Amino acid sequence: MTVPDSTSARHAVVVGGGIAGVTAALQLADAGVRVTLLESRPRLGGLAFSFRRGDLTVDNGQHVYLRCCTAYRWFLDRIDGAHLAPVQDRLDVPVLDVAARRGPRLGRLRRSALPVPLHLGASLARYPHLNLAERAGVGRAALALGRLDPADPALDGIDFATWLGRHGQSPRAVAALWDLVGLATLNARAPQASMGLAAMVFKTGLLSDPGAADIGWARVPLGELHDTLTRKALDSAGVCTEVSTRARGITRTEDARWQVAVDGEEIDADAVVLAVPQREAHALLPDGALDDPDRLLDIGTAPILNVHVLYDRRVLRRPFFAALGTHVQWVFDRTEASGVKQGQYLAVSQSAAQDEIDEPVSVLRKRYLPELERLLPAARGAGVRDFFVTRERTATFAPAPGVGRLRPDASTRAPGLYLAGAWTATGWPATMEGAVRSGFSAAAAALFALGRRHEHPLEEAA
Repeated sequence: MTVPDSTSARHAVVVGGGIAGVTAALQLADAGVRVTLLESRPRLGGLAFSFRRGDLTVDNGQHVYLRCCTAYRWFLDRIDGAHLAPVQDRLDVPVLDVAARRGPRLGRLRRSALPVPLHLGASLARYPHLNLAERAGVGRAALALGRLDPADPALDGIDFATWLGRHGQSPRAVAALWDLVGLATLNARAPQASMGLAAMVFKTGLLSDPGAADIGWARVPLGELHDTLTRKALDSAGVCTEVSTRARGITRTEDARWQVAVDGEEIDADAVVLAVPQREAHALLPDGALDDPDRLLDIGTAPILNVHVLYDRRVLRRPFFAALGTHVQWVFDRTEASGVKQGQYLAVSQSAAQDEIDEPVSVLRKRYLPELERLLPAARGAGVRDFFVTRERTATFAPAPGVGRLRPDASTRAPGLYLAGAWTATGWPATMEGAVRSGFSAAAAALFALGRRHEHPLEEAA
């Protein structure tokens, strides 16, 4: 936390109470700026939230992060929630292939304490879902990927599948390894993913540090982190948080300040941070704020579907696993976090779910329950106490080739107006990490313009 170098009372309005907006608000408030945070929903957290369904507390989707996500880890520390979302001691991902020729086969992606890239060598050498030649090919491709610069604009223009094909990756290797990771982190399969973003994910997560890909996830409902604890942190920082309050317009005043219109009121501000999805930002941007504002509308979106099943008994002994040979992608045990006292509650997370996002629940039930029985023999005799789905049709921006040139920086052409959100130019895909980093960038730009001293929190932590 820095001390303001001026006693003048500057006021900033942050529009949007997701992770990006909250980050920006906390950074501004910690630097001594008076902050008002506006959120149109009755809760904070954006698309990382919880709701009640009978006795269950349900997350809208399963969110994970990696040890290399230093910005999101800062966020957890800032809201005093790190202990509620711990990281694995070491990367360990069970991968179950139910279509193997000799019957279902379990493999694991695990790391050792050896330095990069040897930390994954033993696991890859024993990975049963690839043959010997494919494992060697994966190693060669990983070394080639490590030599890339993810910020190279040329990489943004090609798709990940093309690059993998050029480096000898078989369809099986793509499905059993590259897409296994890419779907969860990019929300796209290799043919639909920018090589620049894919390089960033794999180089940072797998090739930067032995522990970079260790997985963390919330052991409590997301709402406890991103709404309850976040509100406490905002209150302690002196932020005025207004939920169920939608910004209707933003205008520049004659004295070079800003007015944010909400129902029945106009709020004056020295700085405004728009931390809303790209289409909402486009609708609120004043004329001239961006050279080509319509490029925001060219940033596509990608859906995520989550299938929720409550069994009358325990059917899974692990906290999570990934699947091959089935359309099931990742399965997580959410029993304890949801408050289930009897039975077991599983959440199936399906990224890049364009083909299923609008399917009726009855169709999804007939599709997924038999697949879970294939994957989990204990589920074959279990009763299903509840089955439901949650759908996020615009869960992330689409990481398609060329998206990099569409993503705007935090600063706009309008002095005092800034953008935040995972869809802005963070260099990261649409993750909680990218959202926090965008909040950092917007707050830093605003503080610089306001003449406030500010140290980047990650640099300060280092």
